[in-house]
Amino acid sequence: QVQVVESGGGLVQAGGSLRLSCAASGRTISNNVIGWYRQAPGKQRDLVATITSDGRISYADSVQGRFTISRDAAKNTVYLQMSSLKTEDKAVYYCNARIFTPWRTTEDYWGQGTQGTVSS
Repeated sequence: QVQVVESGGGLVQAGGSLRLSCAASGRTISNNVIGWYRQAPGKQRDLVATITSDGRISYADSVQGRFTISRDAAKNTVYLQMSSLKTEDKAVYYCNARIFTPWRTTEDYWGQGTQGTVSS
């Protein structure tokens, strides 16, 4: 099992910044992808950014240039630095750890989510 815990959400004014953290613990497999997702009220959960174990990064178009994903392998932690926040960035942010096992299967582990609120 892998435990995933998000932290760092809060309230910020439009134009401000927040940094979210995603800490993974438990069974670890070197081949993985960590993704940040978000879900606004009444909407589906959308992918925000991903980072692979070998450092490849991708962003949703809506956050490109404003958000930065990074990882500290020694701490088993992935960060999402969110800058120039807009009111439409308000959502619950979830971290997902996708593990690629040696048996060619995938396992998904989700955190409980952290609220990010942006006021106008």
